[in-house]
Amino acid sequence: MYMTIFAYSAAQKTGVVVKGEKDAENEKALAGLLKQEGLFLLQARERDGKRRVGLNVDIGAFISRVQPISIVDKMMFARNLSVMANAGLSLTRALDVLAEETTNQKFRKVIEDIRASITGGKSFAESLRVHTAVFGILFANMVDVGEATGKLALVLKLVANQMQKDHTLRKRVKGALMYPAVILTVLFGVGTLMMIYVVPALSETIEGLGIELPITTRIIIAISKFLVAYALALPLMIAGVMVGFWRLLKIRRGKELFDLVILKAPIFGGLIQKFNAARFCRTLSYLVTAGVPIVRSLDITASVLGNTLFQKAVGEAARGIQTGKQLHEILASYPKAFSRIVIQMIQVGEETGKLSEMLMRLALFFEEDVANTTKNMSTIIEPLLMVVIGIAVGFFAIAMLQPIYGSLNNI
Repeated sequence: MYMTIFAYSAAQKTGVVVKGEKDAENEKALAGLLKQEGLFLLQARERDGKRRVGLNVDIGAFISRVQPISIVDKMMFARNLSVMANAGLSLTRALDVLAEETTNQKFRKVIEDIRASITGGKSFAESLRVHTAVFGILFANMVDVGEATGKLALVLKLVANQMQKDHTLRKRVKGALMYPAVILTVLFGVGTLMMIYVVPALSETIEGLGIELPITTRIIIAISKFLVAYALALPLMIAGVMVGFWRLLKIRRGKELFDLVILKAPIFGGLIQKFNAARFCRTLSYLVTAGVPIVRSLDITASVLGNTLFQKAVGEAARGIQTGKQLHEILASYPKAFSRIVIQMIQVGEETGKLSEMLMRLALFFEEDVANTTKNMSTIIEPLLMVVIGIAVGFFAIAMLQPIYGSLNNI
């Protein structure tokens, strides 16, 4: 069996970081071997120092400098920092280790900047707020609470769990949307090519028959002539539409309209609603568990939600609670965002004083529902796509063949 020699760094339960080399089949196997020795794997590289992707060092370093900071990078940062903080390692020493071991040059500079800021007398949360574009507002606020309550390790673990769940949900939703997006893109591309190269040849024959063409045939030929006439400008037109759509989403009203349409979309609307509900419940649950006041928790939660309808509802809830209203009463006025089960569970949580526990139960419920929905999505979408493709092909065939058969009947 092929074995690779890894140079690794790992943390002991006491927080001490050790380095060494070990043979393993892959990085996952290495983590298992180190776990048996009571070590937590932080970073591993092949002994020759090259990146796994097989690029030389210079190319690998270039890619590392330009690659974005992924949510996985930040998740591992929070998780490893939690382990080190729980083991009693000083924050600056832990940041030194994480900066040294990360392979992402951008992230390394961010960690080094945070470490320098802490050494200069600022708190960890203040140092993170300078890099809100990287970590987000939730991370900084959770760390602020952790430092104030002396539960930084616990808070970092909660943040890491939140990132992992959020990452998993996003991957599932994107995976469910990817299949129909690819199929429809290919269908659009093939249809465009047929309009440019196939239809013009057929249209000459059809128009030469000297008969009155059906409306469907005239529509196909008109579209074909338009695409042929503007074939070179077509990519620019598509790019312009995409840019216009992107600019529209940057406008508050445009984003609200798009989010509302998405929530009403068949099949996908329910999936997006469950995704946002799960994110709302888990984020708010973690903030309340960490000891953040409910009004501030709602403000932070509203800032991390992607759908404007959810943002509006949670933002109004933060303001309404200050006037004496209950959370479930405010959210009940947004039935397009929050289902009855969410309202009822939150009401029970408020009445029993177990709001955080009820929110976590809801988060787990919706996360499992999203997982099941995405698993079954292909079985639902595939027949629908086949119907759409069949209608498109049938319309094209009838439109182009109907005049030919009509002329044969007149002979």
